[in-house]
Amino acid sequence: MRDLASTTDEKTVVVGAGQAGFSFCAKLRELGYLGRISLIGDEPHAPYQRPPLSKAYLLGDMSLDRLLLRPAEYYRDQNIDLITGTQVEAIERDQQILSLGSGASVSYDKLVLATGSSPRKLPASLSNDLDGIYYMRSVADADSIAPEFAPGRNALVVGGGYIGLEAAAVAAKRGVKVTLIEAADRILQRVACSQTSDYFRNLHGAHGVDIREGTGLQALHGQAGRVSSATLSDGSSLDVDFVIAGIGIVPNVELARDAGLECENGISVDARCTTPDPAIMAVGDCACFPYHGTTIRLESVCNAIDQAQAAAAVVMGGDQPYAAMPWFWSDQYDTKLQIAGLSSGFDTIVVRTGETEACSHWYYHGDRLLAVDAMNDPRAYMVAKRLIQAGQSPSAQAVTDINLDLKELLKS
Repeated sequence: MRDLASTTDEKTVVVGAGQAGFSFCAKLRELGYLGRISLIGDEPHAPYQRPPLSKAYLLGDMSLDRLLLRPAEYYRDQNIDLITGTQVEAIERDQQILSLGSGASVSYDKLVLATGSSPRKLPASLSNDLDGIYYMRSVADADSIAPEFAPGRNALVVGGGYIGLEAAAVAAKRGVKVTLIEAADRILQRVACSQTSDYFRNLHGAHGVDIREGTGLQALHGQAGRVSSATLSDGSSLDVDFVIAGIGIVPNVELARDAGLECENGISVDARCTTPDPAIMAVGDCACFPYHGTTIRLESVCNAIDQAQAAAAVVMGGDQPYAAMPWFWSDQYDTKLQIAGLSSGFDTIVVRTGETEACSHWYYHGDRLLAVDAMNDPRAYMVAKRLIQAGQSPSAQAVTDINLDLKELLKS
């Protein structure tokens, strides 16, 4: 660790007041950093949780103050200068200065980019600049869409990934008539096995959602400037009151790219979260980092927290590379999906049935366990997570033996 007495004049600036930016600042103070910390966000709110936006917050079950990661006094107590509602326009690397949208400038000794990601937008040729088309990423997005969720209204959800499915679930729970279209052959095709797709297709069907796979959006039409109908790729048409687009997210790399930093599927960093400019780091959704001989970018709360904390340790003189442990979750209706590991490259799926409606899908490449999707089965998830972390791969026979306590797999 560094001599902390020498760091009191240092200034660390974090751009992006989301989960990653907050986690970095909190960890840096926890580790004893004595310098100045500024956390700059473009939203008017203090850092808050994003996952509940499309679930509890949108349903009205969670208030804004409960979304906040910490109350306002936390930042005062930790001597973190929280600057909200402010856009960073440019990084002047030679002078180590940030230019703000207000016309002011902020200097830095260490800069951390936690700029996150943004929803992928529908092409202008499809959206036609119509009102009534929504994306789900921020408090403002949730607030704008909430009045649309009224019983009997017709919603079109574009995209059968987790974002689209979660939005469809909330809409259906509010009594909205939902049609979800997915251009690929099946929902979740990019991220999950066919067995997981089948599970969630059946779940949504049981709640009245009309899922149409292999069906894209050809055009949206409007009346008086607002969306009123949609033409689909199969030639059919739908009357719609509003549209939710959940077609993925893209990393916010513009600030880094314009400053001449390398960006490829995110802001490129090394195993210690540092860009080729030693004064600049990147963490969270926006960062592309080394992982098992390749590079990846992870879109998850887990990665945002863990990578940010790893970066804070590096600032304090640590030399431990960031070792990502991918895990994710999704809440739809009364089903909680928990995912451990990354499934890319799998060639075999092992299905384990559990108690009541619990089940899990285990992804293998040869004999090696890669990942697990656990539906309402937290025990399978926790065991799988520990197995993957330890590099252990139980046999398919052991996994499917419902008489075997899964914890026994950890002893092998």
